Amino acid sequence: MRYLTTILITLAAITLTGCMEWDYGREESFSNSANGLFITNEGNFQYGNASLSFYDPATRKVENEVFYRSNAMKLGDVAQSMVIRNGIGWVVVNNSHVVFAIDIDTYKEVGRITGLTSPRYIHFVSDEKAYITQLWDNRIFIINPRTYQITGHIECPSMEMESGSTEQMVQWGRYLYVSCWSYQNRILKIDTTTDQIVDELEVGIQPSSLVLDRNGKLWTLTDGGKVGTPYGHEAPTLCRIDAETFTLECRLRFAEDDEPSELQLSGAGDRLYWLNEDVWSMSVDSNRLPVRPLIEQRETLYYGLTVDPASGDVYVADAIDYQQQGKIYRYSASGEEIDEFYVGIIPGAFCWK
Repeated sequence: MRYLTTILITLAAITLTGCMEWDYGREESFSNSANGLFITNEGNFQYGNASLSFYDPATRKVENEVFYRSNAMKLGDVAQSMVIRNGIGWVVVNNSHVVFAIDIDTYKEVGRITGLTSPRYIHFVSDEKAYITQLWDNRIFIINPRTYQITGHIECPSMEMESGSTEQMVQWGRYLYVSCWSYQNRILKIDTTTDQIVDELEVGIQPSSLVLDRNGKLWTLTDGGKVGTPYGHEAPTLCRIDAETFTLECRLRFAEDDEPSELQLSGAGDRLYWLNEDVWSMSVDSNRLPVRPLIEQRETLYYGLTVDPASGDVYVADAIDYQQQGKIYRYSASGEEIDEFYVGIIPGAFCWK
């Protein structure tokens, strides 16, 4: 469901500008050094109502609209993802073509990267280099985070500018692995010392989520494409790849009409989690899909997923109807509900502080 929404957003973006008018108002002061969870709320396409929330698991307190309240400025249009490096949070705002750098305690903007096409995810190689993947753009942008400048790009082969997309990234040693999603079926291997693609591996149709477990194995979910599209359709799969040899070791097939998404990894790197209507989990040492879910769906629209790397608690985002404030459900590692709270419109991604 999440990727169908993304397709509709991008189709509209082809003909309509992604620029927005920033609104300024009164700033609030924050100073929050507590550990916790950031939630990026996508908001509705072209409404400019993306937002950022912060939840403290210890106090069970949530603060919504922290970016707007701290900067007196809208976050933008379609907040896609966020990562933290050295006390700075990097918030990728897809349809505003921008990545904001913020202080993770005050939520104040400290810089921004502009000139992007349709950014999806950011991965840091060092303090001086990061990569940004793009939706429906065959280039991976190379960034200098110190200067917030684009320093180059990696052009992906056999990928058209308007239809190709690169998605999530993980690193094993000097090599970066990148999933190619829209109308693609490949994982790319990039040498981060030369910024060159050195290999590629075919998996299933449209690999999206990508994680690296404690055994040095890459796992990716492929959504199988959509019936009637030119690229074809097949059953979704969960694939295991050895990062050292870059070979496909195992391909676990879902039912034809399943829609698995949001692959996540436990803090210890020993368990996988994903959404497929319900919340599912399995050991990274398993060679078969589970038959019973960890958490059953309950008149909800599960849209995002994360796992607390310290406690193992599972957090699930409910987009409800894509119009009103979304809700986050917090469960124990065994699937018992602990808390629930409202955030912004269409909560889609998480980032642990």
